[in-house]
Amino acid sequence: MYETFSHTADLGLKVRAADLNQLFADAAAGLFSILVADIPSDPAATKRHLEVGASQLDLLLRDWLGELLYVFEAERVLLRDFDVEVGQHELAATAWAQPFDPARHRPLREVKAITYHGLKVEPVATGWIAEVIVDI
Repeated sequence: MYETFSHTADLGLKVRAADLNQLFADAAAGLFSILVADIPSDPAATKRHLEVGASQLDLLLRDWLGELLYVFEAERVLLRDFDVEVGQHELAATAWAQPFDPARHRPLREVKAITYHGLKVEPVATGWIAEVIVDI
């Protein structure tokens, strides 16, 4: 589960999940919900494999979202339906990928960067919580 919140001139993303794999999958879905109004299923979508590594969980989240933002911005590819495996210092994921088509997909906001400000990934009684601020 994810939700957004206002933060000065930026936008925050707060994610809650029972485990780390779902936390990172929901964070990815949350990022794309900031970028594009809806990402409908596409029968021509292909599976895309992604890997990211970092020394700490919060940095892994930032780098994960940064990689997804790069795929969207540089390759003009939308991703959905994330299956994520989080290790101690790495993440491996698959997602369904489809080309971004402005005639078919309604962009919402331009995200310039995933910031380090307010970045956190923490265990809580019900699982995990994460917060990240995106520069819009």
